[in-house]
This record gives sequence, structure tokens and C-alpha cells, in this order.
Amino acid sequence: MIRKIIKIDDKKCNGCGLCVDACHEGAIELIDGKAKLVREDYCDGLGDCLPACPTGAITFEEREALVYDEKAVQKAKEQKTSASLPCGCPGTQIKSINQESCSCTVPSNTDNVSMLSQWPVQIKLVPINAPYFDGANLLIAADCTAYAYGNFHNEFIRNHITLIGCPKLDAVDYSEKLTAIIANNNIKSVTVVRMEVPCCGGIEFAVKNALQASGKFIPWRVIVVSTDGNIVE
Repeated sequence: MIRKIIKIDDKKCNGCGLCVDACHEGAIELIDGKAKLVREDYCDGLGDCLPACPTGAITFEEREALVYDEKAVQKAKEQKTSASLPCGCPGTQIKSINQESCSCTVPSNTDNVSMLSQWPVQIKLVPINAPYFDGANLLIAADCTAYAYGNFHNEFIRNHITLIGCPKLDAVDYSEKLTAIIANNNIKSVTVVRMEVPCCGGIEFAVKNALQASGKFIPWRVIVVSTDGNIVE
């Protein structure tokens, strides 16, 4: 079929990759530092990539080419999303974090090193089962505590699996979710860190209910942080 399709001038291409991002169909890839049209049937001929190219390396031409296959494009998009994000959302993609090998840490100054060892951390987003729960010392904290208490990472997050939430803003009872996590995993201990404000008691109440409902005897403690950043209990 003779149709309009893009043409990439290899000599003008500087390998910036902007056209790859601009091509919503995935027809272009960077190969050996140059943009290449890798799938003719993915190119719709509309040229969203043209204005993205800073060197003018992309133009239109009319030639014999495969027919644009919209169904194939859509299927490829779905497969790519499914492969990279099993849950469909970056915020809930499960991963363990090895801070010793993380390039974002600053080994020469431990005060600047994150102690977070897993993702996600929000109670509403964390899965019920995850490998990092096996043998975990669980930290369940009101989200304001990390801002109020300066040494939060070193004193509380270090060597713990961290779950955070706000019982007032989330307007949910965490008891059911926490019960499932505790009941279905080998949790060694639970530390609750909350603010001194009354509404923060909801997170302590949820943990207490969850421990009772799980039917397990697990050591637990509650630490209360004042609004001026001191530990009061």
C-alpha cells in the first residue's frame, strides 16, 4: 500500500530520543544512538514526532508501507504496561530497597542516608503479602511523625518494614488491612509511632485491634511524638 509515513535522516539525527517519547504508538526506537522507524505498521502517519525533533531529521514521504494496525498498537501498549507495572500504578509497584547499593545514599554521612527498605509505604497501597514481610519488624507510623521527629530514619525506620497513614485524612479504619498483614505473614514485632494529637489515636487503635484479631501474640510498643518534635511516651 502506498501511504504517507515518516522518514528519519540518520545523518541529522543526534540521538536525543525526543521523537521516541513523542511517538505514542511505539513505532520509533533508539538503536545504536540513532532513531529508527522499527514498525511501519505502528506509524499512523500523523507526525506527532516531527515537531519534537530538534534537528529536523524527521520528514514525511509517500511510499509502499504496511497498513497502520491500530489494534496491534493498542495490544502492544497493554502488554508493555502489564509487564512494567503489574498493578497498573507506579505507586503500588512492590520492591525491596538495598540502601547499601542505592546510588542516592551518601555513605560518608549516615545522617543523610535513607533507611527505607521497601516500597510502597502507604497502608492503603501496601499489599497484604510481600516477601519483605517475612520475619519483619513492622513500623506503623502516622505520617506526620517523620516530619516532627528529626532522627526518624535512624531510630525507627532502620531495620524495620515501614507502613504509614493518617487516620484522620484517610478516613478509613486500617484494622482490617493490618489484621490481614499480621495474620498472613511472619511478623516479629510491631512498633507504633504516633503524634500526641487526639486524632492520631486512630492508628494506635487500629493496630491494637489488628493484633487481637490476628490471633497472634506479637511484641508491640507505642511511641508518642509531640508537635514540637520530642518523644513524650
